[in-house]
Amino acid sequence: MQLSLGLLVASLVTSIGAQSTFSPARPPAIPLAVRSPYLSTWLDAGSDGGNGGYLAGQWPVFWQNQVTGWAGMIRVDGNVYTWMGLPDTKTVNQVAYEYTSTKSIFTMHVDNKLEMNITFLSPITPEDFKRQSLVFSYLNVEVSSLDGQDHDVQVYADISAEWVSGDRNAVAEWDYGTTDGVAYHKVYRQTQLAFSEKNEQGEWGYWYWATDASSGMTHQSGSAGDVRSEFSNNGKLANQGDTNFRAIQNDWPVFGFSSDLGSVGSSPASTLFSLGLTQDQAAQYEGAQSYGPVPSLWKSYFDTELAALAFFHHDYSESTIFATEFDEKVARDSIATAGQDYLTITSLSARQAFGATQLCGTQEKTYLFLKEISSDGNMNTVDVVFPAYPIFLYSNPALLRLVLDPLFENQEAGKYPNDYSMHDMGSSYPNATGHSDGSDEKMPLEECGDMLIMTLAYSQKSGDTDYLKLHYNLLKKWTSYLVADSLYPANQISTDDFAGSLANQTNLALKGMIGIQAMAVIANKTGHRDDAANFTSIAHDYITQWQELAIAKDASPPHTTLSYGDTNSHGLLYNLFADAQLGLGLVPQSVYQMQSNFYPTVANKYGVPLDTRHAYTKSDWECFAAAIASVDTRNMFLKDLATWINETPTNRPLTDLYDTESGNYPQNTFVARPVMGGSFAPLLVRS
Repeated sequence: MQLSLGLLVASLVTSIGAQSTFSPARPPAIPLAVRSPYLSTWLDAGSDGGNGGYLAGQWPVFWQNQVTGWAGMIRVDGNVYTWMGLPDTKTVNQVAYEYTSTKSIFTMHVDNKLEMNITFLSPITPEDFKRQSLVFSYLNVEVSSLDGQDHDVQVYADISAEWVSGDRNAVAEWDYGTTDGVAYHKVYRQTQLAFSEKNEQGEWGYWYWATDASSGMTHQSGSAGDVRSEFSNNGKLANQGDTNFRAIQNDWPVFGFSSDLGSVGSSPASTLFSLGLTQDQAAQYEGAQSYGPVPSLWKSYFDTELAALAFFHHDYSESTIFATEFDEKVARDSIATAGQDYLTITSLSARQAFGATQLCGTQEKTYLFLKEISSDGNMNTVDVVFPAYPIFLYSNPALLRLVLDPLFENQEAGKYPNDYSMHDMGSSYPNATGHSDGSDEKMPLEECGDMLIMTLAYSQKSGDTDYLKLHYNLLKKWTSYLVADSLYPANQISTDDFAGSLANQTNLALKGMIGIQAMAVIANKTGHRDDAANFTSIAHDYITQWQELAIAKDASPPHTTLSYGDTNSHGLLYNLFADAQLGLGLVPQSVYQMQSNFYPTVANKYGVPLDTRHAYTKSDWECFAAAIASVDTRNMFLKDLATWINETPTNRPLTDLYDTESGNYPQNTFVARPVMGGSFAPLLVRS
């Protein structure tokens, strides 16, 4: 018999005043609809600048922090209250918030007469590409009597045209219709700008805001004041449409639904909303043949966008089952691995990691395109995929292959001139233009090591040796670069490019050596015995020399340095993770133990600094380091990170770069990035 998620989630609950509890923590921002780089809306939960995680009283925002208007009201016995957003009525009393890997669940009380359970569900179905391909999210509102009396109840919700463009001067257009029992508002930018972004929002495609086309449903579009007043005054909408298409900020057009639930007693009544984006073509890609548009994968499963909408909306019960199964799997595995603090981290990271991706192509040839959100906006960035890869490997290793495929295809077609691995598939999502001039950000040792490690990781987890054979020549070419540069790395940047370049980086050198040993395993698996023996010999020779060059042996306690010879320096040796995860056995166990003993001696309030140059750290790399540490040191990392999540003054989607003393942002503000998939690293090396 399986334990329920409620039993698995321990009672790590914090109170904000006497009003609302937050379980398992109060995150800096609460995920509401987080499904893709463009469907990514959050609630500011910070106590500094926000209202502390309460759904009513502030507007939800896109990950970039501009408002995506989303309002909810409820009418109980003729009295109107706000449960989401800021429409200017009395607010309900939020008593609890809980998050899982796929859900954000709010519990509200309405004057102690009615209880509302409000669930935002962004499904994660890693092995079901049909469902995962749909860029849609659910909002379910359930109400029941608290005082034993029956109450007359109507529920209202709307979205604004702010969803359709990052340019508030852009003209929005809209329509209303029904399909297969689903009522919908269709909203879009009147002048479509394919494959373009404004303020990080997509400027093409069609947004759908939908609900059941039931007898108690009414609808209306128009100015925010008019539509919301209609509901407040009458408990229903006028079933009318505003035809004055206009700029988004011109009298703020909104698109509302009202549902009359009638007399509600102790038995719950509910109303369901769906919100999503359809784009026939989601990206452009310089593949093996030519540069051109790539369809959204959902097009392979549905003939029309209305068919996709109807399927998604009617799929709520099934979707909830699948989502709950994923929630429970993450909860069971996280708690079994490292306890409740760890689940606090993994369950907050899951939607964020998947929310930076979109499935594209066809069922015969599928791609997973990934946006480097909030740092460079690059596409399928190798050193961003690398910290994210644990969640793909954990949930479905095929996803890791799908995000690597475009990089292999482009380079194997001769469209990249350098001898080392390309940094990214394009400098501006969603345009995977490649870098035929070789002028991408130069991070050669980093990217070669990452590609070799991730390719072997995929093959080991999936059992797909053919993938190694298919890409053997390119992998060997990259290994030759590592052989030339790993022992004494040239002055270059690593994935932590914001920290600056440095020669002879200890951690970067280690990645190169692990990459060479990974190639030895690849060669052995594909029948290249001579290559395997050669690369094994080189890797072991290098690691022996590395231990002499990279370890401050006379320090107390001993530890690896940031760069060779700098005995007063140190850093997170997160690249050691790949040696353990791949089972290479290249690095002596004494190095693992040495680092485990060292980290607690340099830990600050909220974690271990990335290196001696700054007080900030990277939470993804902390999870990599925790995965291979002793139990006590692992638990220290995870406890400090979970405490930071609950106490940080930051108020935007989970950052992976924060100050270990203040808990605030350093000079760079990284938010909503897929690298938090790295929090799943300890699940890959639990033994």
